[in-house]
Amino acid sequence: MLKVLGSTWALLLGILLLMVGNGLQGSLIGIRGSIENFSTIELSVITSAYFAGFLIGSRMAPEMIRRVGHVRVFAALASFISAVLILYPTITDPWAWIALRVVFGFSFSGVYVTAESWLNNSATNETRGQSLSLYVMAQMLGIVASQALLNVADPAGFILFVIPSVLVSLSFAPILLSAAKSPTFETTKPMTLRQIYEFSPLGCVGMFLLGAIFAAQFGMASVYGTRAGFSVAEISIFVSAIFIGGMVFQYPFGWLSDRMDRRVMILAAALGGGSAGILGLVFGSSFEVVLFAAFIMGGMSNPLYALLIAYTNDYLQVEDMAAAAGGLIFINGLGAIMGPMITGWMLTRFGPGGFWVYLSFFMFAMAAFVAWRMTQRASVYSEEAEGYDAVSYAPMMPTGTMVAAEAAQDYYAENVENDDEEEPNEDDPLDRS
Repeated sequence: MLKVLGSTWALLLGILLLMVGNGLQGSLIGIRGSIENFSTIELSVITSAYFAGFLIGSRMAPEMIRRVGHVRVFAALASFISAVLILYPTITDPWAWIALRVVFGFSFSGVYVTAESWLNNSATNETRGQSLSLYVMAQMLGIVASQALLNVADPAGFILFVIPSVLVSLSFAPILLSAAKSPTFETTKPMTLRQIYEFSPLGCVGMFLLGAIFAAQFGMASVYGTRAGFSVAEISIFVSAIFIGGMVFQYPFGWLSDRMDRRVMILAAALGGGSAGILGLVFGSSFEVVLFAAFIMGGMSNPLYALLIAYTNDYLQVEDMAAAAGGLIFINGLGAIMGPMITGWMLTRFGPGGFWVYLSFFMFAMAAFVAWRMTQRASVYSEEAEGYDAVSYAPMMPTGTMVAAEAAQDYYAENVENDDEEEPNEDDPLDRS
């Protein structure tokens, strides 16, 4: 791990700064929008606009990079990001913010694609797993650290919009000046949604529901905080708790999912997240309990992204994994666009408790679907599922793009190939070589 860190620290530092900048503006939008008297519905549409732009960018950025190269795309999108961040406090109109958020999401998607391409290109077959782990850690730490910056200036002013602009600008230096060569960019055309559903109904439905859940956490948590009467400091702690939980539970869930029916872990995470939502709803007047609920909710929801992709890959051939990942990310993006708008309606209809009702509903819906699917299909580890190979869990964040997913597919593929080359252990019930 230390060797990998030594060779990729510049890229990881750039990614860390990107996440700090994006995480800060994500929470700031909800707080500043409330100060400007935007309605909850308007803030939910503004939040959804980011994910719409991100989804568009994830489809268009690869072609842009192939045409003009990483450096030009990176520089152009960086200019858009800096401009949008400065324009937010200058044009305080909800329709303008919706348009700016689409541009912002589009630009960040392309920037992530470029950064992840460089990171993946710098990894070898032996270090790809460690690189993915460090990438996830950098993302998590960036989002958590960004919340502390909410307290350094007044959200009603300009400074908190200037800070992410500077951080994002600084993030390009270590990435562009890295010794890693500019990678050759190639992506796999995704499968059709029908094909993916036939391979894994749970993967498709689960990713759609998770997109709706994560978008509400990432984009609407600060809106919930303002509606609940939290101070800026309390909002920053609340949002941090969500992602600290994800950081704590990511690897234990992955380790366990490699040693048992992965659906059991998905079911446990969904039930745990739904229960955390009920806890936040019932004890919403206690900030300490709400923090604990946020910690558990984030800890249960964040690992689900990698769990669902790994579960889907359990039933795929190695050559199909990358194509399926592209489709799953698209499905996740559709859920992410829908999620904030429903959350906004729930907050308007039921008050602050609507945030927890929304999260619990979608978590329990996922749990119900998992439980039903467990009655329809044998576990990959069972004799009835002969012909499939369980793959190893690879850590991933819902903020990643297709490039990160394809890096994970390479890791999965290498794992399957290595397992095939090893001698089977007849005493180990999980050894299916």
